Amino acid sequence: MQIYIDNKSTAPIYDQIYTQIKSQIISGALKENTLLPSIRGLARDLQISFITTKRAYDELEKDGFIYTMQGKGCFVAQQNAELLREEHLKKIEKLLDEVSVLSKACNLNPAEVHEMLDFSMEEKL
Repeated sequence: MQIYIDNKSTAPIYDQIYTQIKSQIISGALKENTLLPSIRGLARDLQISFITTKRAYDELEKDGFIYTMQGKGCFVAQQNAELLREEHLKKIEKLLDEVSVLSKACNLNPAEVHEMLDFSMEEKL
């Protein structure tokens, strides 16, 4: 697992950790029941306060991405298929918003955008 802290980012450090771990879980890079680094170990590696790391882990656990076993550590939770689907739908909506802005800038009509999407999907399926 790799976590990068961007000191220039306006996002709080705990949120950067949360977002990166969540993304790795959703993408499948972190598999179910994978042991995560200890809170103190990750804090030491990132050279941040363990309280910051604990907050990120607490948020991940609250949202169902990880679970804690007392004395053993934090693990990647089994992912709810509906939760994963919802996360992917949010990503698609965000990307479609970007497509809408770009297609307007290029004066593309909806039929042309649909044609591009259909072609892209045929290539991937």
